Amino acid sequence: MIQAQEHLHEESLDRIVQRIFYSHKITRADQQRFMSAMLSRGTFSWEDQNKINRVFDALQQGLLRVVD
Repeated sequence: MIQAQEHLHEESLDRIVQRIFYSHKITRADQQRFMSAMLSRGTFSWEDQNKINRVFDALQQGLLRVVD
């Protein structure tokens, strides 16, 4: 059961990150979903850490726009 929940969570994080990079922007709703997905886990796999870092790096580099 826990593995199934983690798998669903990973898919959710994947979809959020894909949507953010596809649109080249992050909305408030995306930000809330992204933060919720991050905070709902105690530990991260290397893949999850890379996804999270990609979003933060892109924001710092100005590659993503923050919109309301």
